[in-house]
Amino acid sequence: EVHLVESGGGLVQTGGSLRLSCFASESEFGDLGIGWFRQAPGKEREAVACISRGNRGTDYADSVKGRFTISSDIANNMVHLQMNNLKPEDPAVYYCAGDRSSLSRCTMTSGWYDYWGRGTQVTVST
Repeated sequence: EVHLVESGGGLVQTGGSLRLSCFASESEFGDLGIGWFRQAPGKEREAVACISRGNRGTDYADSVKGRFTISSDIANNMVHLQMNNLKPEDPAVYYCAGDRSSLSRCTMTSGWYDYWGRGTQVTVST
């Protein structure tokens, strides 16, 4: 069983930055594709970004392209989501998820993910 733990959420002003981190308990972290998803109150969960196993590729939601960057630190079993220029539409609970199935490309489809963290809250003040 893989356990994922998110950290780094908090309160930031519009235009500010946060870096979220996702730590995975498993030694085979490099065999997982990792995705970041978010869910705001009253809204459906949406994909934000993903990174494939072995850091072969990334993908982003159109709403965050150019502002968010996903990266992996395989040696430390961590994936980071650097969020810059945060906007009023970005507040949500952010979740990281692990996918064992995808190979060279990561997926932005939540149904493919096998493991989920409990989330970290991101709040943006205007």
